[in-house]
Amino acid sequence: MSVSPSERPTVKSRKRETIALMVPRNSGLRASQGAFRRLCVANPHLRSERTAKGEAIVMTPAGSDSGMRNAGLTAQLWNWNRESRLGVVLDSSDGFTLPNGAVKAADASWIALGRWSAVPTKARRKFAPVCPDFLVEIISPSDDLEFTRAKMREYLAQGVRLGWLLDPKSGLAEVYRPGRAVETLDRPAALSDEDVLPGFVLDLEGILFD
Repeated sequence: MSVSPSERPTVKSRKRETIALMVPRNSGLRASQGAFRRLCVANPHLRSERTAKGEAIVMTPAGSDSGMRNAGLTAQLWNWNRESRLGVVLDSSDGFTLPNGAVKAADASWIALGRWSAVPTKARRKFAPVCPDFLVEIISPSDDLEFTRAKMREYLAQGVRLGWLLDPKSGLAEVYRPGRAVETLDRPAALSDEDVLPGFVLDLEGILFD
């Protein structure tokens, strides 16, 4: 028996729905580079990273206080770079792909101009395959200190030349450099490194302490 078009049941179009994705650390959820990028695009409100083993990690968004400290940090680094024109600055929402395949996003990072220029324009539109020369991580109340320290060691192993880990709760700053022991400073007024960041001095008031 044939059915006329007017008698056929209609199928209502279903809108695509986006829901919050909760993935505990060490959940075992694995994603290819392409699948991880699609996950990030579908959930832009989440802070996500991918380990070298392909595990997806979803982190708590920064609170208002942490966001304020991050903004002050990025602003100082950006202003220095605007004057020096020595490289490019990435903020906490910019992911980059390390040589081991991990996708990370530090609170602030900097890449020397020559190395950034070598990254193809198309690759820059994704998680650029380049390891920053310098980066900073600020410990927020929801962060695990030892987990972040492990990230700093991974950064060094992948080519980072200088890393600063700031813990506002304790007032301590840890300085990471390749081949050297971690240097711990108690409430320093500022941080600098002429070898990697010539002329840049980070004023830590409002970032490491109030």
